[in-house]
Amino acid sequence: MRMSKNSIEIEANPAAVFGILADLENYPSWSTGIKSVAVEERDGSDRPTKVTCSIDAGVMKDKVTLDYDWSQFPKAISFSLDDADLLTEMEGEITISGSDDGVRVEYELKVALSLPVPAPMREKTELATIDLFLKQLKDKAEA
Repeated sequence: MRMSKNSIEIEANPAAVFGILADLENYPSWSTGIKSVAVEERDGSDRPTKVTCSIDAGVMKDKVTLDYDWSQFPKAISFSLDDADLLTEMEGEITISGSDDGVRVEYELKVALSLPVPAPMREKTELATIDLFLKQLKDKAEA
């Protein structure tokens, strides 16, 4: 199963964009698909490594626990599914490239559900989730 992906150009410096992305606890204040975030564990740099989220991406509503990997920070943040009610797989990566004049943010996402969902519908939902997140990230970073 391939990952869905898309990207967006944001007029902000990379540090500002990564600051928004690294502040997982504040996602519900600007990302409508994420209803709540609770940090369960942190690493030695106080970055969240295990997070429980309530997500609402239209047809995809679930409570998920994600493991975050900061080993590529500040170029990328990746996450994978630890536990969920409906999802059986979820992995993603957000990468940033660019300069102080602007950045390109790319988001890759792959999900699998315990319910039988045709691949085109799953991919459409993944892309809609990615596109909404990127648009809202751009709005937040450029505000």
